[in-house]
Amino acid sequence: MTDITSLLQSIFLFDPSKPLIFTQFYFWAFFAVIFALFTFLHSKVMLRNAFLFFASLFFYYKTSGSYLVLLVFCVVVNFFGGRLLYKMEQSKRKIALLVSLVVIDLLTLGYFKYAYFFLDVLHQLFGINLKVYNFFAAASNSIFKTQSLVDQIILPVGISFFTFQAISYCVDVYKKSVPAITNLFDFGFYLTFFPQLVAGPIIRADKFIPQLHRKFFLSHHEFGMAMFWILNGLAKKIIMSDFLATQFVDRVFETPLLFTGFENFLALFAYSLQVYADFSGYTDIATGVALLMGFHLPQNFNSPYKADKPAEFWHRWHMSLSRWLRDYIYIPLGGNRGSGFGTFFWTAVISAIAIMLSGSVWVASALGVLYLSLGLWAYFKPDSRKTISKHMNAMITQLMGGLWHGASWNFIIWGGLNGLGMIANTQWSKQKIEVRAILMFVITAAAIIACKYHFEPAFGIAAVWCGVIFFGIYANMIYNLFATRSLPKLRYAWNVLLTFVFITSTRLFFRAGSNLDPAEANEVAWETARNMIHQIGSPWDLSIVPQQAFAHLSIILVFLLGMAIHWLPNHFKRWYRMVFCHLPVWAMIAFAVVACFVIYQFSSADSPPFIYFQF
Repeated sequence: MTDITSLLQSIFLFDPSKPLIFTQFYFWAFFAVIFALFTFLHSKVMLRNAFLFFASLFFYYKTSGSYLVLLVFCVVVNFFGGRLLYKMEQSKRKIALLVSLVVIDLLTLGYFKYAYFFLDVLHQLFGINLKVYNFFAAASNSIFKTQSLVDQIILPVGISFFTFQAISYCVDVYKKSVPAITNLFDFGFYLTFFPQLVAGPIIRADKFIPQLHRKFFLSHHEFGMAMFWILNGLAKKIIMSDFLATQFVDRVFETPLLFTGFENFLALFAYSLQVYADFSGYTDIATGVALLMGFHLPQNFNSPYKADKPAEFWHRWHMSLSRWLRDYIYIPLGGNRGSGFGTFFWTAVISAIAIMLSGSVWVASALGVLYLSLGLWAYFKPDSRKTISKHMNAMITQLMGGLWHGASWNFIIWGGLNGLGMIANTQWSKQKIEVRAILMFVITAAAIIACKYHFEPAFGIAAVWCGVIFFGIYANMIYNLFATRSLPKLRYAWNVLLTFVFITSTRLFFRAGSNLDPAEANEVAWETARNMIHQIGSPWDLSIVPQQAFAHLSIILVFLLGMAIHWLPNHFKRWYRMVFCHLPVWAMIAFAVVACFVIYQFSSADSPPFIYFQF
């Protein structure tokens, strides 16, 4: 009897050591039961949706424990708020209701995700020292008579995803872009669908609501695609991402000063592949699991490291978030059309905070010079106003995107660098090649002179990076003098490489702010980033680089293999997916069994959770 009780408790009670993660046996046992019951209910649409809603709630409970209450609160508030919004005619009351719903969602997200960050900013700006208190845990202890830590807020898994999904639903219902869902179970199913609940993609209502009452149908082709995406995602996560993380990347980022510049450099590039394999691997598995039940999730990645400019990268990476930021932040700010009140308001707020936090006259002077230059440019060249406004809107959007990822200045710096990269690339590409050559010569020379007379690691990195671009520009100019035909593929490959290096360099600040306690994220993350810049930018001992490369040969080979697969032509990838989908069902299953056996040979007991669980 005791054994049975223990078994039931392990199945139905929350156990932090046994979360329902795609790479764990517990998840696949859970999914096997859910899918078996689903096969009996799939023809009864209302019952099917209600069943999957409760299955998703159980999934979240097994992942996050008592934070299930938070998810249920989000479902109930946005369901009834959405219904009321749809019934109301356009009026101030309707606007007030929409604002109230958005504020409730943002306050929920802000309290659990940004409490430490906001109180830290408040302390630095005004000297007010407030302590974070976990009211949710205290209430839970009081209601359930339990004991848990109430002096620290633990981030609920997936809160950024389901709150953003709820906000987009309310806004779309307000605009009447979609009808309000009239059944609580249907809405709960839409907001909590377990394959994508904790790490996306963010599902837009107009794409998923039509699927709510669609009859289940799974063709041979769709079954094959589902199996392929699940296996593809498991291979990315376990063979590639987890291997790079546990064998090398995590150790370097934890203590960068114990490793050489080459090893820090290698870890940074390995992390760029790791985070892609990890996040896209999750999306692949979620897509396959959803497809087995007849539901289609939106594409979230489109070979992002094939992008030939920073803006293109964000059209290919985390596409559901990029579209969300575009539709609900960038376009309302004015988008490509121009600037509005929001553009100037957020620019003023961000600038004021940056000046006060830095406490530096130089920062204030630099921003003053920048805005004065932009003002004069807009005054004397009126046709440039839209361009300036567009760039300001893009920068604000990227900063907000950085803040979405985490409550740390490192994430905001990361977002700002991406914004600067997009703006600089746009303006750079408009210049004639002769102008670019002269400018890059001056910048490279300035960086080299700075290194010679006042060396800083950041100057060293700038000198090398600018030197590479300088070489590319002048090689292109010399080729154009003698060539009779252009080489568009070579130019594209060069731009892809430069974009990949730029995106990877920004990841230094992204990774440095990850996997940290919110209370110490800012200080530790900044120190990690500074130490890695110091190691990478300081002079390398080239005599030991071959020896170190050989010592980390497995990391280098996995990295090269991963990038080679990523850069395969799209038509070739489609071809081998189609080959798999046309196999007989028995052959697919046999292949899946063998593939799983091989994949799990690479797994380890300390396999890290998916990176985007923390967001």
